[in-house]
Amino acid sequence: MEFTRRETMAIGAGAALAAVLPGVVSAAVKASIDEFTGGAEVGTGGVTLTAPEIAENGNTVPISVSAPGATAILVLALGNPTPAVAEFKFGPLAGDQSASTRIRLAGTQEVAAIAKMADGTFSSETKTVKVTIGGCGG
Repeated sequence: MEFTRRETMAIGAGAALAAVLPGVVSAAVKASIDEFTGGAEVGTGGVTLTAPEIAENGNTVPISVSAPGATAILVLALGNPTPAVAEFKFGPLAGDQSASTRIRLAGTQEVAAIAKMADGTFSSETKTVKVTIGGCGG
């Protein structure tokens, strides 16, 4: 059985995403990703997610995300009761495909950014943020 380059990259990206995401992806996370990607494969690379390794207060965790050539970026907090955090959309006149904001995290968890690129492909990056005092009362 031979795989094309695209199939090999899709299999590798799926394996990488599965390895990065927690063992069991919640139904809400999967639904958010499927809604954003339309069920397409998500690769890695091309997305820069900046988040602190340790956040003392989960109420205001600063993050920034950048994906040159992206038309939209979805940010998810995978351990929150409501994982969808933000969706940034970039038009053709956008000078820079980056955004920054502060998010609330319920506790230590993975934060993921998935970018829809101009060619219709998807890329992602995740970061683990250790929260000492959770932002949702924890």
